[in-house]
Amino acid sequence: MSIDFNKTDGLIPVIIQDEQTLEVLMLGYMNKEAYHKTVKENIVTFFSRSKNRLWTKGETSNNFLHVKSMNIDCDNDTLLIKVKADGPTCHTGSRSCFKTDYNQNFILKLEEIIGDRYENPKEGSYVNKLRGKGLNKIAQKVGEEAVETVIAALNETETDLINESSDLVFHLLVLLREKGLNLERIAKNLEERHK
Repeated sequence: MSIDFNKTDGLIPVIIQDEQTLEVLMLGYMNKEAYHKTVKENIVTFFSRSKNRLWTKGETSNNFLHVKSMNIDCDNDTLLIKVKADGPTCHTGSRSCFKTDYNQNFILKLEEIIGDRYENPKEGSYVNKLRGKGLNKIAQKVGEEAVETVIAALNETETDLINESSDLVFHLLVLLREKGLNLERIAKNLEERHK
C-alpha cells in the first residue's frame, strides 16, 4: 500500500468501520510508525495528537480494534480500516464516537449474534431451542412468519406489519445460518441479478 504521509504533514486520517455492520465507529490519525505497528500486530494503533505519542486503541480499556481489512482512498492519503471491536469504541462507552440514534445495520449484527449462538450455545436461547428442533421446524417457522407478514400487510396496523416483518427476517436469518449461508451471499446474488 503506497500511502502519502507527506501530503498531510506526516499524519493521515483513518476511518474505523465495523466489519459486519459497516457502521463508522471513529476517526483517528496515523503516522508511518503507527501504520507499521498496526500492520504488524493486526490491532489498530493511532498517533494521538493530544498525547503526542503512539496510542493503541484499547490499551487501557481492553476494547481493542482487530484489523479485518485496510483500504486506501484514491488520493493515497486516507485509510479505511474495517475492524472487529472487542467492545465499545468511544471513550464514553458508546459503540461509536458518532451520535447515531440506532445501528441502521442491526440486521448484520443480528446475523452475528445468531452465529454466536450456533458456535457458543446459551441455555434458554430461542435460537438454540429452534435449532434443536431441526431444519424442518426452522423452515416451517419462516413459512408461518411469511404468511403472518402478508396478513398484517393486508389487514392489520403498521405496527403489526413491522412486528411480523421483524419475526420473518429473524427466522430467515436462522434458516440461512442452519443451511451454512449468510447475508453476504444473498447480497452478492442480488447485486449480480441487478446488473
